[in-house]
Amino acid sequence: MRAVIAQGAGGPDVLSVAEVPDLRPGPGEVLVRVAATAVNRADLLQRMGFYPPPPGASEVIGLECSGTVAELGEGVQGWSVGDEVCALLSGGGYAEQVVVPAGQLMRVPHGIDLVTAAALPEVACTVWSNVFMVAALKPGENLLVHGGAGGIGTFAIQLAHAYGARVLTTAGTPDKLGLCAELGADVVINYREEDFGAVVRERTDGHGADVILDNMGAKYLGRNVAALATEGRLVIIGMQGGTKGELDIATLLGKRGAVIATSLRGRPASEKATICAAVAEHVWPLVDDTRIRPVVHGTLPLEAVAEAHRLMEAGEHTGKIVLTL
Repeated sequence: MRAVIAQGAGGPDVLSVAEVPDLRPGPGEVLVRVAATAVNRADLLQRMGFYPPPPGASEVIGLECSGTVAELGEGVQGWSVGDEVCALLSGGGYAEQVVVPAGQLMRVPHGIDLVTAAALPEVACTVWSNVFMVAALKPGENLLVHGGAGGIGTFAIQLAHAYGARVLTTAGTPDKLGLCAELGADVVINYREEDFGAVVRERTDGHGADVILDNMGAKYLGRNVAALATEGRLVIIGMQGGTKGELDIATLLGKRGAVIATSLRGRPASEKATICAAVAEHVWPLVDDTRIRPVVHGTLPLEAVAEAHRLMEAGEHTGKIVLTL
């Protein structure tokens, strides 16, 4: 089969497509013939040597895919050869075949074509697990989403809006802010020109953000805590702004707030299966009836993987970048 390999760690040009051995599913696993995969920021970190796969996971980059069930491992029930699926992966998505624990497979939502479905698993599972399962966002609460025009941001805005939350979001250009508003954001904040903390306080009448979904990490830590409401929950899912920051414990104590850092890739298969089942139950119906739509910036063939990584690094895209096979 064809798969993307990396000749050492470095820039996008270390990536190329080569022939590697075919795969076979083990007990409880499913072999998927991949139709498309999507690029995630974690993929860039893995390419640079900063984010190795968990023990036992494929060395091939790729945290999600869509495709067709090609073979069932021993003991797998509920799926049949030929089913169209999308999947949350620990690795291996940039390839013609991938082996997936059966619990991490999800049906393709109604009305979504097989290629576009590759843009859904990682964002849906990340947003549902962090914003709803961990931070327990409730209808009527204020959610602040950083990076609202990205893959996770565009999905978080729509899902929170559908569940009756008030959504505030940051982005860096007028076009991206316009997209966020179109998707359901109530307040859009240009982080290049405005102090997001001041805008949050002003637009919530001093209440603050009940939940913050943050992809920046250290750079925003102090300002995020200051923007929290009483009993607010800051969920950090990325480190684009660094790994070490200063935390004012007095401010956090005064707000009875929580700072939570989570990752999805390294969780046990049982936890990922629980998240995928919850997404299928609570999120997919909203995609089925078009209240949520995947936002895809564009598609490129697998052979253009280096170009796709450069596009993501440039930061000018909106939504997801999809690689097709």
